[in-house]
Parts: sequence; C-alpha cells; structure tokens
Amino acid sequence: MLRNAIFVLGIAAAAVFAAPAAALAADDSYTPTTPTEPSLSGSSVMSQCISSVPHINYTVNVVDPDDQLGDVPVSLFITDGTNSVTLGLGTLVNDHLSGSVLWPGASADGSTAPLDWTLGSISAELRANPTLSVALAYPQPAASCGVVPAGLPLTGAPTGLAATGSSVPLIAVGVGAVAVLGGGALMLKRRQPKHQGR
Repeated sequence: MLRNAIFVLGIAAAAVFAAPAAALAADDSYTPTTPTEPSLSGSSVMSQCISSVPHINYTVNVVDPDDQLGDVPVSLFITDGTNSVTLGLGTLVNDHLSGSVLWPGASADGSTAPLDWTLGSISAELRANPTLSVALAYPQPAASCGVVPAGLPLTGAPTGLAATGSSVPLIAVGVGAVAVLGGGALMLKRRQPKHQGR
C-alpha cells in the first residue's frame, strides 16, 4: 500500500512540474500582433481662385485601423527648397478633416499679395504624423488671381495686344484702314470720265 501511495504522489508531482513547462512551450509559439501604421492615403489638396483671391482646399482622411493616431492637429508644409511656410489646417475628428485656407500672404479683403516664392516651383506636404507629399501650385492664370510680381512669366495670352503679338494699338490700325479705303474711293472718283451734255 505504501508503495502504491508513493507511486501516485510521484505521478502527481511530475504532472505539477510538467504543466509550467508545457505552458512555456506554448508561449514560445506566440507571435505578437504588430499594429498597422496610420497613413494619410486618400488625402488631397487643391488650389482655387475665388473672387480673385487664391485659396487652398484640403481633404484629410486618415487610415488608422488600430486607432493609434487619435484627434491630432494637421498642418500643410510648403517650401521651394529655400523658403518655407507651415499652415495650420485644424484637428482631426474621427480620422477626418476638410476645409479651405487662404494662400500664404493672401488676404480676403482684395489686397492679395501672395508670398513671391510661392508663385514658382514648390512642394507641399500634409503633416499629421504620418505625412503625405501632395501636388500644389498657385491658381492659374496667376494674373487674374492676386498680385503677380514684375518679371514673373504669366500663363495665358497677354492682354492689350493683337493676335500677331503686334504692340500697335488696335484703334490706330482701325483708323489707318479707314484712311486707306477713303483715299482709294477718292482716286476712283477722279478717274471717272466726265459726261458732256448734248
């Protein structure tokens, strides 16, 4: 009987010590889940001229399946490689933000004077940690949307010139045409033979 009792106790003890080892073996096969990094995929910006005032319209959509980002501020970084400006756009709400802001240096009262360097070649980036590079350029034609610095090439045909590019005012061309036609009519009249009465 004593031997049987000792044998049973030995089996029980072995089972007790074997259980943690089995649990450890199971833990070794566990692979932790890596959270998906948030992204700004599907976000965009677009320039638009409204009543001769340049605006930037934006739509920010965050892809964040593991809800890591939360409601964070969003900004638009603009640079030409030398100069830069950052525009605050607002705060994400439920991974979304949209709206419109004035172009850097522009004013809604009609005295628009955009920053000179923003009229040239620029790059832009939405920033909400993560970031997203976006295409952006001043609304065209620039001449009809705010003040354009001297020397900046404009998009579209110049105004006040004939289609050939001549700098002669159109009114002068018109007066000259009338004079030529009038002179021709006078010469024809003089060349007509006079009819003598019978």
